[in-house]
Amino acid sequence: MPEQRTSSCPILWLTGLSGAGKTTIGSALVKRLLLLGLTSVLVDGDELRQHLCQDLGFSAADRHENVRRGAAVAVLLARQGIIPVVAMISPYAEDRLTARRSAFPCRFIEVYIDTPLEVCRIRDPKRLYQRVSSGEITAFTGVSAPYEPPAEPELRIKTEEYAVDVAVERILTLVLG
Repeated sequence: MPEQRTSSCPILWLTGLSGAGKTTIGSALVKRLLLLGLTSVLVDGDELRQHLCQDLGFSAADRHENVRRGAAVAVLLARQGIIPVVAMISPYAEDRLTARRSAFPCRFIEVYIDTPLEVCRIRDPKRLYQRVSSGEITAFTGVSAPYEPPAEPELRIKTEEYAVDVAVERILTLVLG
């Protein structure tokens, strides 16, 4: 029997490198959903790291656990009728697949915020790439630690081609049909 999913509880999962624009697009998307009368919350990976995941480091095992916790929060929100917009690097394809599976019966929508590393380095809103270059940070995703881009995301947003408002509209079209 085919898997039945409902669009009444979508989970929007924005993945990409640091500085790609996940939080910027996610914040704008939440505002737009609220204007449409839909309850939505941004689940930001950096905020999770400061609170729920503050006990985690950046080893592969800790990165897996970080994504698992983010997915658990998203599922709890979605099951209460709140649309979670998760903005999280989530570097491993296997972890994103696990998050997708944990979302059942909700609709998991993976959006790849596809921004070239060079553009992320230039943006560097938190000066992380600068800290990587100086040797202060090691094992940084996309530079000295792996990032596995989604092979088949529901949507790919190339931020060097689309303004934030256009990216939001593309996501809304996918979510709302």
